[in-house]
Amino acid sequence: MKTDRQLKQDVIDELEWESAIDETGIGVEVHNGIVTLSGTLNSYAEKYAAEKAVQRVADVKGLAVEIDVALPGWGQRTDADIARTAAQALEWNALVPKDGIKIVVEDGWITLTGSVDFQYQRKAAERALQTLLGVVGISNQIAVTPAVTPRDIKSHIEAALQRRAHSETKGIEVVVNGDQITLNGSVSSYAERRAALSAAAQTRGVARVVDKLFVA
Repeated sequence: MKTDRQLKQDVIDELEWESAIDETGIGVEVHNGIVTLSGTLNSYAEKYAAEKAVQRVADVKGLAVEIDVALPGWGQRTDADIARTAAQALEWNALVPKDGIKIVVEDGWITLTGSVDFQYQRKAAERALQTLLGVVGISNQIAVTPAVTPRDIKSHIEAALQRRAHSETKGIEVVVNGDQITLNGSVSSYAERRAALSAAAQTRGVARVVDKLFVA
């Protein structure tokens, strides 16, 4: 297991390696394996890229993103322009259903509402808008509302975890409360934790995943 000092240097190196990020605007702090990013970046896309970069680093137990987005003059767009572009982006995305998603934009912040059948559709809608010019943040309030039973959800998630064939996933407990899933237990790395959460999130009928996993 890396020390906080070693982990901090690995995070800094990964941010420097990621060409989509101006790492000079990012501060990095690490305490007990929890990474905190701070500072100001020029776009939401850059902020998201920084978050994903940290998640690639081994031994990261958790991540807090306290980065602000301050759009430069050339990056600013009116809310009406952003809303029109966002609607087109969703329309041209094959993973997003044409109907059922509404877009509201206020001061560059996009709020998505409505309902879809699958969690991957909910995520696809958000990803389609992350790189749009003028966006400072996204609030994804899309609901997942398919007709499946809690028993089906639990068995599908457990089967998905078993197919990963990681010994760490065998100790994960799956608790179903309606369309909300809670994962309890321990895994050996942040990557294993993300894989388990992804398996749960991609299961039909899951609207929200509560992460109670810890990296041991």
